[in-house]
Amino acid sequence: MLPKEVIAKIRRLEIKTGRIVNELFGGQYESVFKGRGMEFDEVREYQPGDDIRAIDWNVTARMGHPYIKKFVEERELNIMLVVDASASQKFGTKTQSKLDMAAELSGVLAYTAIKNNDKVGALLFTDRVEKFIPPAKGSTHLSRILRDVLFAHPEGKGTNLNPPLEFINDVLKRKCIVFLISDFHAQGYERALAVTNRRHDVIAFELKDAGEEKLPALGFIALEDLENNQSRLIWTGSASAQAAFKKIVDERRTQRREFFRRLGVDHIELYTDRSYVEPLLSFFRMRAKRFR
Repeated sequence: MLPKEVIAKIRRLEIKTGRIVNELFGGQYESVFKGRGMEFDEVREYQPGDDIRAIDWNVTARMGHPYIKKFVEERELNIMLVVDASASQKFGTKTQSKLDMAAELSGVLAYTAIKNNDKVGALLFTDRVEKFIPPAKGSTHLSRILRDVLFAHPEGKGTNLNPPLEFINDVLKRKCIVFLISDFHAQGYERALAVTNRRHDVIAFELKDAGEEKLPALGFIALEDLENNQSRLIWTGSASAQAAFKKIVDERRTQRREFFRRLGVDHIELYTDRSYVEPLLSFFRMRAKRFR
């Protein structure tokens, strides 16, 4: 049994995400993600005007006259939330950590999908696959996803995107919408992500905290890496030190954006101290225009 305070937090998050979905997103999700695939329905006799590219030559050969394959729009989708639960996700300098934001974002996406009668699954990862929840429907399933993201107790600390992406590639045979939610403090996953994006539709949500991007002028400070527990003493009092730090942050931001652009992966940057609602709405609008 979960403690009462845990149940209450999950319930509050369910109410908040449900309100956001009902008030703001409405038909945005369906216009962006519905009807992107076609599935085989039946074969029927060829009729004048039919596209000859749809002819089923095997059936035509057996029957002695032309038959075509009939397809219908695929309405039900599988949504997979791939959520980073590594130690760096616990970082947050304002109102919430990156993991808290990941849970809320997962709730909005899952609630929207379930409301549209789609299946939702989740995969939590660190430097390994921590938990896999197969796609399913229903409010009870939504509660489980929120609980597992909010109160994850991972074995690993580091971030490695290869294990979760390779798991997705091996296990999920049907095309999915993959929401990849992470701070992407990792390297060497380009090939795995490229394969996943060919098989599925990957959208990357990069979670950031303003405290990671600005060096405060506090003299000597000790910085600790949450994922490997290594610490380093650095001098922050000079303008040159702050400028060098900002340069590194800007270069990494540019490299990350170019990386996702090169792979053809949609990429949205979200900050823990800012609302994710408008960036998410802007993303939905952009996708809707692209698929018109």
